[in-house]
Amino acid sequence: MTSSTTSEAPTVADIRAAATRLAGVATRTPLLESPLLNERLGGRLLVKAEPLQRTGSFKFRGAYNRIALIPQAARSRGVVAVSSGNHAQGVAAAAALLGAPATVVMPADAPAIKLANTRALGASVVTYDRHLDDRDAIASEFAERTGASFVHPFDDRWVIAGQGTVGLEIAAQAAELGVRPDAVLVCCGGGGLVSGTALALSEAAPGVPVWCVEPEAFDDTRRSLAANTRLSNPAAARSICDALLSPCPGAITFALNRRLLAGGLTVSDDEVLAAMRTAFESLKLVVEPGGAVAIAAALSGKLPISGRTVIAVASGGNVDPDLFRRALES
Repeated sequence: MTSSTTSEAPTVADIRAAATRLAGVATRTPLLESPLLNERLGGRLLVKAEPLQRTGSFKFRGAYNRIALIPQAARSRGVVAVSSGNHAQGVAAAAALLGAPATVVMPADAPAIKLANTRALGASVVTYDRHLDDRDAIASEFAERTGASFVHPFDDRWVIAGQGTVGLEIAAQAAELGVRPDAVLVCCGGGGLVSGTALALSEAAPGVPVWCVEPEAFDDTRRSLAANTRLSNPAAARSICDALLSPCPGAITFALNRRLLAGGLTVSDDEVLAAMRTAFESLKLVVEPGGAVAIAAALSGKLPISGRTVIAVASGGNVDPDLFRRALES
């Protein structure tokens, strides 16, 4: 397989270089808050609104940064990725901007909006059964046959560096508001976003604790942090948070998270649905289930917010209408 991954961890300098690369391409998403919601919580909740990012999630940042660093000769042979949807759309959009053909291996039960948008952005989609098929083997065979470069969804130095630009923006925006956050909550699947954000904040806002947040049934990073070794999720685990169903933490992401994170928190699917409804009603923000887990941790008291200022990253907003309707009616 022609791989664009590397076993090296990113540095803060890599994240700053990614920010330069993404300037004028990615959106500097806002920090949103609601005075009425703050009053209800007894503290200040600021939400980093990545659903307003290009392609509707933070994934565009890492995908663009990674593909931009593939040499032109290799890029012309295309890129291949595996994704439940948000990385797929990020890769499709970034590849189109950078002139690279893109193929994405996606689960057949991925949200229809993610499948449709990935195709609309110009990528070819190969579907598989997430409970029976080996998506990595499918991608590997394609890469070996075509010479395409594999763009990992999270465990890659340059992908993590791209996601880390979220942390740089949080630090700058908090400073603009005259705020020093008491904690930052970040959604976690494979760990690319939270590790990159924590790495950026370790220099840009040193001493601010960063927590990963996962669905209850997919708390591999939380358990791995406690055990000090990488652990996997049970094969039978299920959650509505389709964006966060990675089987285990990445090697690079876990090494960073073990060093940088304050710990891990979990939320139930019902708490996620309630957070989606609150984000819509209070912030006028559409958030998908996986993108809402950090908000859910704040709203449900998993991390106390009373008398404190907490920043929660809403990582994506690509939700099917039926599921969003379910959240609004919950």
